[in-house]
Amino acid sequence: MEQYAKEHGFTNLIHFTDDGICGTRFDRPGFLAMMKEVESGKVGTILIKDMSRMGRDYLKVGQYMELLRQKNVRLIAMNENVDSFRKDDDFTPFRNIMNEWYARDTSKKIKLTFKAKGKSGKHVASTTPYGYLKDPENPDHWIGDEEAAKIVQRIFHMTMDGRGPYQIARILKEEQVEIPAVHMAKKDAGLWKGRVDEIKDPYGWGSSTVVGILKKREYLGHTVNFKTRKHFKDKKSHYVGEDQ
Repeated sequence: MEQYAKEHGFTNLIHFTDDGICGTRFDRPGFLAMMKEVESGKVGTILIKDMSRMGRDYLKVGQYMELLRQKNVRLIAMNENVDSFRKDDDFTPFRNIMNEWYARDTSKKIKLTFKAKGKSGKHVASTTPYGYLKDPENPDHWIGDEEAAKIVQRIFHMTMDGRGPYQIARILKEEQVEIPAVHMAKKDAGLWKGRVDEIKDPYGWGSSTVVGILKKREYLGHTVNFKTRKHFKDKKSHYVGEDQ
């Protein structure tokens, strides 16, 4: 793209990049930073590889293209010979529709693959519950994390002894037992992997954490899959009913 810019007389180049973030989302940091510069009137031309790099939602892409037109910003998609300053490309809206269709089709195929894997009895969760770790030789197999397992067992014992979640949380906090997020992150696992320093209170046990542990069927040896479902656009997880 730099070579293209050089050959066509575009100068003062700035890169906006979003690696590994799906084009169906428009909250991509690089994209938002670029549009902020557009809003401030600092952009003359946007150069992209193809229209799918702009986004994979044809309605939103159309809205952004209209905004660019109003700001007099030129949009060029190199590989598809799209140039918004030319008025002869009537196929661009159909390209945007096809890009969205491709994203939907890919999403469906991924879901079917995960569904087949989950129904075969394999774990499909990206992280293991507290007390388990993924087997380095086989990520589909979980192995016990002895240090965490002792805490889990202790929580169950304290519950059977008549202590409630608030009492258990207070005891663990007073004894400075690391919360699951911290422990998992230090094991290079869990949702806080690589971000353990961002956790403000490493001993901040809460009753909801205790209750979550007590409710996990995985501790009975069961495989529990498909607890949540994601929409292909917002990528947010939504809990589904137990019948599903």
